[in-house]
Amino acid sequence: MSDPLAEMVTLLQPAARYSKLVSGAGTWRVERQETGQPFYCVVLEGYARLSAEDKQLTLREGDFILIPAAHAFTMSSLDDGLSPGIDPLTVTMLPVETRHGDPEGAPNARLLVGHFAFGSPDATLLVSLLPRIIHIRGDSRLSAIVQLVTDEARAERPGKNMILARLLEVLLVEALRSNAGEKAPLGILRGLGDPRLAVAIRRLHENPSKEWTVQQLAGEAALSRSAFFNRFRRAVGIAPMEYLISWRMALAKNLLSQEDIGIQEIAERVGYGSASAFSTAFTRFAGLPPSRYAEQSKTISNAAA
Repeated sequence: MSDPLAEMVTLLQPAARYSKLVSGAGTWRVERQETGQPFYCVVLEGYARLSAEDKQLTLREGDFILIPAAHAFTMSSLDDGLSPGIDPLTVTMLPVETRHGDPEGAPNARLLVGHFAFGSPDATLLVSLLPRIIHIRGDSRLSAIVQLVTDEARAERPGKNMILARLLEVLLVEALRSNAGEKAPLGILRGLGDPRLAVAIRRLHENPSKEWTVQQLAGEAALSRSAFFNRFRRAVGIAPMEYLISWRMALAKNLLSQEDIGIQEIAERVGYGSASAFSTAFTRFAGLPPSRYAEQSKTISNAAA
């Protein structure tokens, strides 16, 4: 059976950027203006406050945070005024960690933080289906995976980049499925948390080339057409056919970036009967013809190599 969550993470193509150990002492604050790249954090000791995505969260030991597209966010100590005369934005590089706040004080928080990147050309679309912020409390599996990511990132071993890519995929799947369910924020995780919708989503992912209709997907979910349509849109945030087209185009972009796959074959794989029909749909969706998109994608890939 298809696993939509694993497929989505694989298609995102996560790649390591960096991770580091940080600590805070006294009154401290970290203010960041990011570029929309993924950010994660594990609280190893103590407490901290995170302000991001219009939320303010109190974090404690064992908490895990994932922001799939981080922009402005602030992390700080819980109490103000603990370090008179010391700027809370003070940063000191210690031998094994980065210290925020009082460079001489006992730490009130120790965190493992990291950034990674999504290599997918359709990352924005896929990330839009994920929660804006994921907060998981007391998950030892996630903490262990993050530690493996950090150890691998700091070492210089053969196969480092391949191992990191796989570990990040595991980290993302573990974090996302830990947050899945009917109480998950609007998006694919809530859809997969609904037993009826999950069946239809899995069928769609198993066979994206099939000429699906809302009625057929509703039948897979054992719901009436109207009930399925409304339930899907309330859970995932977009209509079923819009999701199908988005997923097909995400698959198509990935295939177009590869070598030796013709437009006709790609068209058939993503549910179009002819190259011309696919080309029309792709151009409408992406803003340029598939052949030109393929050229640009391969040029960028060769330049990066």
